[in-house]
Amino acid sequence: MLYRNLAKPLFFKMDPEKAHHMVIGGLHNANAIPGGSGIMRSMYGVKETPDLAVDLFGMHFPTPIGLAAGLDKNAAAVEGFSSIGFGFMEVGTVTPLGQPGNDLPRLFRLPPDEALLNRMGFNNEGAQAMAKRLSALKNRRIPVAVNIGKNKVTPNEEAYKDYQSCIQTLFPYGDFFVVNISSPNTPDLRNLQYGSELSSLIGHIMDEMRIQSERFGQSKHILVKIAPDVTDAELESMVEALASSGISGIIATNTTIGREGLKHPNAKETGGISGRPLRSRSTEVISRVYKQTGGKLPIIGSGGVFSAADAYEKIRAGASLVEIYTALIYEGPEVNRKLHAGLRELLRRDGFNHITEAVGVNHR
Repeated sequence: MLYRNLAKPLFFKMDPEKAHHMVIGGLHNANAIPGGSGIMRSMYGVKETPDLAVDLFGMHFPTPIGLAAGLDKNAAAVEGFSSIGFGFMEVGTVTPLGQPGNDLPRLFRLPPDEALLNRMGFNNEGAQAMAKRLSALKNRRIPVAVNIGKNKVTPNEEAYKDYQSCIQTLFPYGDFFVVNISSPNTPDLRNLQYGSELSSLIGHIMDEMRIQSERFGQSKHILVKIAPDVTDAELESMVEALASSGISGIIATNTTIGREGLKHPNAKETGGISGRPLRSRSTEVISRVYKQTGGKLPIIGSGGVFSAADAYEKIRAGASLVEIYTALIYEGPEVNRKLHAGLRELLRRDGFNHITEAVGVNHR
């Protein structure tokens, strides 16, 4: 109620990107105040329960709901987000060199559609800056994934060097990694999802992961985030290549360039759509990936999750974990408690003792 009645009206009168920076700054500053993180946990934290805690990728996730990439691009507010009920989070997308991203304005709200549209273009301070911030975090409450991408000026044939560079710089500091080849806002980036380009890119990335694993004496998992705007044949080919590459999982999905059914005038802007309009398609992709892989390749579901029913839909379709982004903007930090309580109720309704029992149940 605090967010809906006070903060949201204020934020929604502001330019979306300015509001974004205010949220990140506020979470960062709140944690710097003595007792600040404790206050946030008491207001918005989620108590871990045995039925929803997940062990996956060799890590413990206190809740199955995570924060998708794009909100904390520079790992500036990890402790803040860790205090408001998330079970894990992605930081980034980060590129080897800092870059300003696309021209302003580049972030738009679509309130009637409960959606956001962005064409940010991987604006970030670079891998070295992120490494410095993550290295300063001594006690993490939740797993932190580093979402990596390529610089805009790097041609696709040399893209693998950028992904390798990010891994070289950030390997000690990320709990796991996510390869972003599916943003619609970097020219030609999505071409890396297909055919020989995909196989070659992932091969180079896996080679670098092995080198760093040997260097630091520990292995870390890497996932690939895919786009929703693919044909069934393209998706099947993509998943076949990824399943045989040695990656640990797939995040489905990134934003969509589709505009069907959108009401707000901002829908005419160029960029990727997140939020409600993405829900059905991302769930469909999850279902197809799970079915094709026989549930052997873990999936993190992302796209259009606003309620426990939305999250549960993705879990039943095959997602082991779920991410939110747009719901946090529209619903506020209270959303994590609502999701957690609602998921527990849905599990009890269906006679499940643990969330893993519901993963992919639609296919049984």
